[in-house]
Amino acid sequence: MTDEAPASIFSAKPTLIGKLVTLRPFLAEDTPVLRSMLRDAEIGRLTGSVHATGEVTPWDETAEARMLAWYSSRNAQPDRLDLAVVDRRDDACVGEVVLNEWDEPNRSCNIRIALVSAGQGRGLGTEAMRLMVAHGFEQLGLHRISLNVYDFNPRARRAYEKVGFVQEGARRDVLCLDGEWVSDVVMSILAPEWRNRSAD
Repeated sequence: MTDEAPASIFSAKPTLIGKLVTLRPFLAEDTPVLRSMLRDAEIGRLTGSVHATGEVTPWDETAEARMLAWYSSRNAQPDRLDLAVVDRRDDACVGEVVLNEWDEPNRSCNIRIALVSAGQGRGLGTEAMRLMVAHGFEQLGLHRISLNVYDFNPRARRAYEKVGFVQEGARRDVLCLDGEWVSDVVMSILAPEWRNRSAD
């Protein structure tokens, strides 16, 4: 009898290479960027991690230790795929893209992405999403990949639509930001839709 977890579709942590970005497992050298990402007020707002514009996640030795433990364990997780987004222009980590919330019987996952300001506005996020979605459908055999995007983030929604995500619904009043309720949109893409886009 062994204590090892059984192999899963997420056992191997690939490196995916595009024209603009490389997606790869996290390295210790990524820590400064990940720290700044987690402490960025705008990223906190866009991800719903804070409840007031300009609010920054409190940071102390405990938060630092938690962050280091979290990212050092990502490459061993059998139920998700967390990859660093690396700008090929200068080989700098600019964020992360993640397949998580794996529903094995239904072959579906959630996807999320976060980029620091140095990685925004140049198509890096769109390419990172395309690479991860392609990997999910073409290598992992997923049937459905979904995400949520807050109503106040139309830029992200347009980027997701470029990848092929379509709106399938909305969740009302899921976040209280600055004392106001905010809804989000549920978006998804299915394997047949991805195949049809790839064939075009």
